[in-house]
Amino acid sequence: MPHLRREDLWSLEEYAVRRSAYRAEVMAHKKTRQLALGRHARLYFEDSTTIRYQIQEMLRIEKTFEAAGIEEELNAYNPLIPDGQNWKATFMIEFGDPVERAQRLREMKGIEEAVWLQVEGLPPITPICDEDMERENEEKTSSVHFLRFELSKEQINALKDGGVLYAGISHDAYPIDKFVVDPVIRDSLSNDLAPDTH
Repeated sequence: MPHLRREDLWSLEEYAVRRSAYRAEVMAHKKTRQLALGRHARLYFEDSTTIRYQIQEMLRIEKTFEAAGIEEELNAYNPLIPDGQNWKATFMIEFGDPVERAQRLREMKGIEEAVWLQVEGLPPITPICDEDMERENEEKTSSVHFLRFELSKEQINALKDGGVLYAGISHDAYPIDKFVVDPVIRDSLSNDLAPDTH
């Protein structure tokens, strides 16, 4: 999945015209990229569509139209686009009540490393966590983490050939038993992977 360039983005004026329709299109796309892990955790998988939307929104909010500012946003967000051999996701821990959230984040320390995905018949894929910055301290984990799942050619091929995708969390404070990922999400994630690995 190639990185975005300035030519891939609309000007502020054009984006203002297109924003409503484009936002609806992106929101529909994002529904195929969210994986609920129980009631209180979720993976949001990024791709060039979700990242382009984020960049366009940032440029709009900050009223950025100069080349240097646009390049700065591209440099910040492009690393979040998968490269054909991996998935990149935001892992969110979602508790509405602040008191409960604070307590649970203490109990769930290290959970980001316990999230896993598995292609049928192959070893689980555990993530590389928070490469941009440390998000956990000695007392608690963060409610937001950035995860990168690296896949082998064997895993990619199996998925492209229709293999079932499973997910789960192996953490004492928030265990999620192995379950089958919805085929719509599986297919969307499969599209992120390089097609020419056979």
